[in-house]
Amino acid sequence: MNSITRPSLPPGGIANLSRRGLLGAAGIGTLLLGFGLPTAARAQKGPPMSRHATAVAAYLQIRPDGTIRLLSPFVEGGQGIATSSAQIIAEELDADPAQFVVECAPAGAEYQIMFGDQVRFTGGSFSTRASYTTFRKLGATARAMLVQAAAQRWGVPTAEVTTSPGRVLHAASSRSLGYGELAEAAAKLPVPADASLKDAAQFRVIGKPTPRLDVRAKSTGAAKYGIDSAAPGMLQAAIAHAPRLGQEPATLGNEAAVRAMPGVHSVHRLPGAVAVLADRWWRARQAVEALEIGWTGGTLPEDFSSASQLAGFKAAAGGAAQVAETRGDLEAGMRGAAKVVEAEYDAPYLAHAQLEPPSALAVFAADGTLDLTMPNQAPEMYREVAAKLAGLQPGQVRIHSPLLGGFFGRHFLYDTANVFPQAIALAKAVGRPVKVIWSREEEFRRDAYRPLSYTKLRAGLDAQGMPVALQAVAVGEGPLGRHMAGFLANPKVDDSVVEGLTEKPYGIAHHRVDYVHSKQPVNIGFWRSVAHSMNDFFYESFLDELAVTAGRDPFEYRMALLAGSPRHATLLKAAAELSGGWQRGPYDAADGTKRARGCAMASPFGSEVATIAEVSLKDGEVVVHHLWVAIDPGQIVNPAIVAAQVRSAAAIGLSSALLEEVVFEKGEPQALNFDAYPILPPARMPQISVRIVESGAPMGGVGEPGTPGVPPAVANAVAALTGQRIRSLPLAKARLGTT
Repeated sequence: MNSITRPSLPPGGIANLSRRGLLGAAGIGTLLLGFGLPTAARAQKGPPMSRHATAVAAYLQIRPDGTIRLLSPFVEGGQGIATSSAQIIAEELDADPAQFVVECAPAGAEYQIMFGDQVRFTGGSFSTRASYTTFRKLGATARAMLVQAAAQRWGVPTAEVTTSPGRVLHAASSRSLGYGELAEAAAKLPVPADASLKDAAQFRVIGKPTPRLDVRAKSTGAAKYGIDSAAPGMLQAAIAHAPRLGQEPATLGNEAAVRAMPGVHSVHRLPGAVAVLADRWWRARQAVEALEIGWTGGTLPEDFSSASQLAGFKAAAGGAAQVAETRGDLEAGMRGAAKVVEAEYDAPYLAHAQLEPPSALAVFAADGTLDLTMPNQAPEMYREVAAKLAGLQPGQVRIHSPLLGGFFGRHFLYDTANVFPQAIALAKAVGRPVKVIWSREEEFRRDAYRPLSYTKLRAGLDAQGMPVALQAVAVGEGPLGRHMAGFLANPKVDDSVVEGLTEKPYGIAHHRVDYVHSKQPVNIGFWRSVAHSMNDFFYESFLDELAVTAGRDPFEYRMALLAGSPRHATLLKAAAELSGGWQRGPYDAADGTKRARGCAMASPFGSEVATIAEVSLKDGEVVVHHLWVAIDPGQIVNPAIVAAQVRSAAAIGLSSALLEEVVFEKGEPQALNFDAYPILPPARMPQISVRIVESGAPMGGVGEPGTPGVPPAVANAVAALTGQRIRSLPLAKARLGTT
């Protein structure tokens, strides 16, 4: 048997690379772990412009037939970034977005267009915000070059030359040329640095519901994902990971018999795993599952469980804390309160449960260079680490970034949760291309989970029942603290633990959020909307508790607290109008069911969201009939994509609220497939209505903001219907009955 030692990935993963390294090709990777970007980054007032904004040749190729190839810095994973990027460029280029062919750009400095041209990633609901101004300038620059090329060919002043979509025009002589006819000449011209941008009133494409560019390929099966990749002479690998994190393979009782199975090429020990290579993946999987593996060691204790972790967080809640946010004098406010209300909330570990299992294809060329095809959200970061693993220079590694069949933080560098180190090690060992695919069970076993979380809340109410003081104590460890602490200069507060508790819009005079660090022993990562996905459930549910204690309607209670924030008040009213008018209930619906509604607010990723949910019960199970979501994302590029993203995010939020939970027992995750980790089935998907409210605010994100308002809106509706306050997700754990 072949034994492959752990490659030189630093202990703890990417977080232990030097800061200088992070600011190079790999460093972008950690910033893009910025699904919970630091507050200073999130507070950026407007989209920046990269110095690459005039690098037309790096981004655009106009072909003779008029099609336009865009090498995008961002990976398309169903969020529509390929279409919206084409729209932005097409607006200033004066082109039809339908003429664009969008591909993910290779790793390279030209595509690092974020945070002072140091970073490139797809995530954090940040892609469009980060590229908007840059892409407009890029389109305007390309148009100026086409106009100049036409003016030179016709011998007329550039001032007499105009454009219509895809064509350059000279009205005085009735001449015109297609962009494809001028592209070669235009490419030879000096690149202007001063191409002017349109006024927003002139927009023809931006702000319009342009059809998605990837619909046909996906609906016909032509779209290719990482799992579809292949290479001549390729072997395929199936993996068996250790049951507990940190265990290593000690014995293989039947290795000879497994080697003799049909199609099997070889058996290999890997760090924390065993691999079987075969001519077909199914044969490799059958073989690896037949192995009798003895495991030894383990970094995750054998007595570790989700329950013990939660108990540890609760015990830590009274310990030393760092102040994450404060205004007023909390203790003075509490002392003056007529009544104090306290509650504890928690949310479980969650898997990404992505549609496409992780895969990676490693191909070493004859010259020693390496081609890697794999789902990823940060090509430069992966290239840097892959080069270290392969013993190469970054320039000797080519990263190919296919469509993502799963997203939202799964495809970053998390120690033990990545496939490509295994593919590199195996390809080096056998001297042939190797594609590794993790089975569904291995993906669940080695995911980087959304952290289990716990928050203790306390509020002081005045004589009228309004909150004058509110404290939230968040306990735990988040992905920023785990993976980015060094890069962020070891901040005292982990923003990915407290976001969603901080920066709330309500007018509460005395408000404090405390953070207590308590380490997570399991592998954790970024999940759609990060800490907002649980913290908005905690905060908005507790706010409903305060309203009920005060004998006030929760909607009106919020409106009173939003008196000093017209943007948020307008948004909440818009959600109520969208729902046909607010009513809490319980009330009798036309179909004979007894229903109730709940509401919630969220302020994630530069956008503002208000959500209303309508629920009933059937056989003790929550039925969600309708979600109404009003979103204020600031300036928008494609309203159809915004609405689709909100619906998608709401579906994930609902799935997590009702059903999803990873439970650890005896150091092992108990859910290893969808039979034990159910996700929202089509039959339980409610109608979702979306309203986009345009306030004139700076551009926010749209990929994640629709998620965090759903769990509290649903839980608040359940409380209105049943009188039962659910403080621990998912709702499926609770025994529910109507009052």
